[in-house]
Amino acid sequence: MNRSLYHRSILEAAEAAFGAGRLDRPDATASADNPLCGDRVTIDVRVSGARVGALGHVVRGCLLCEAAASVLARDAVGKELGQLETLAESVRAMLESTAGPPGVPWQAFAMFLPVRDFKSRHQCVLLPFAALSIALESARSSD
Repeated sequence: MNRSLYHRSILEAAEAAFGAGRLDRPDATASADNPLCGDRVTIDVRVSGARVGALGHVVRGCLLCEAAASVLARDAVGKELGQLETLAESVRAMLESTAGPPGVPWQAFAMFLPVRDFKSRHQCVLLPFAALSIALESARSSD
């Protein structure tokens, strides 16, 4: 295990597994896959107005993917849908460029900053965002 990549906060986030499991009666469900490593994330979402009411996830993947899904599920509830799109863009920019980590209320995603040095692992962190984006688009179009 690469210690610089899997530091304590990532291990703790994965272990906490916030939002792990399926939701009863979600407004939308979507899955995203990473064919390079075999990770798969399924996201269930309930939308209340323009906000996330509940988020559940099932992750078959690495520790980074589990941690990202856990932090996303913990921090997304109550947030506006547009904020989540901005968050996904900020996390991608943090990983793929010299952009800093997202600010308040998303500062927990700074834990993934060391992943920047491991390009092959970027998708592991971004996969829960991909599944959420698909689910939110589905929820919007069913309104």
